[in-house]
Amino acid sequence: MIKVAACQYHIDLFATWDAYAEHLTTLCEDAAGQGAELLLLPEYAGLVLTGQLQEAERGDLHGSIAGIQPLLPRWLELCESLARRLSIYLQPGSVAVLDDDGIYRNRAWLFGPDGCLGTQDKLIMTRFELEQWHIAAGNGLKVFDTALGKLGILICYDNEFPLLARRLAEDGADLILAPSCTDTEAGFYRVRIGCQARALENQLAVLHASTVGLAPWSPALDENYGRAALYVPSDYGMPPSGVLAESPELCPAQSRWLIADLDLDEVRRVREQGQVFTRRDWPEQFGAG
Repeated sequence: MIKVAACQYHIDLFATWDAYAEHLTTLCEDAAGQGAELLLLPEYAGLVLTGQLQEAERGDLHGSIAGIQPLLPRWLELCESLARRLSIYLQPGSVAVLDDDGIYRNRAWLFGPDGCLGTQDKLIMTRFELEQWHIAAGNGLKVFDTALGKLGILICYDNEFPLLARRLAEDGADLILAPSCTDTEAGFYRVRIGCQARALENQLAVLHASTVGLAPWSPALDENYGRAALYVPSDYGMPPSGVLAESPELCPAQSRWLIADLDLDEVRRVREQGQVFTRRDWPEQFGAG
């Protein structure tokens, strides 16, 4: 049994590094203090760093992501230090990163008690990212082998594409982390439905964290709607709905953790003794025509 925490992350303005660092530290200490071993923040949570820029710069869509690039090493150092000190696994959401080839990519890190375990880029970009923000897709999927189990990361829109999660499942993932940022209720439900479908198809667990709140000071994160949730297969020993836990409000007024117990052995048991074997039977659909 492991205790996981997914954040409904309210987009607040922190005008100084110290204010932001205190905020993130307090947030992580709160979840760890409740026994959480794995903490998930949403997609683009790192863009809250734009609050430290001058008003004109943070109010410019392209200028804001360029302006925070010098802050990223300090942000990553803070995230790693929190994971080490609190002895937790921390996926602090994602941020747009300028790579050496001059292209921005949407990247998520995973930190553990022993430091950084690696990164996962978003693979399929939304229209906003491609057409307005000029953020490009990354390459490749990774499974992170941790003391809690084997984890994969699919960022927001990536959860709406079955073959990505299938690749992680075939590579041994028991739990997919799904950080998301959605600016409409419809966008949130698309990701939610995708997460539940991926849990059903692959008979694994999916932990979903969302941004929430209104931030008129940020052209990238101005409107945010979403719930945090933990999804599992609908089968013996699991909730019939497939929703193991879900935050009660769609858009709370402040950041809130959803903390839940997850028994990955029980999830694996479903794959071996369940009413159905969707993970095993996946190949049969290709010969059904």
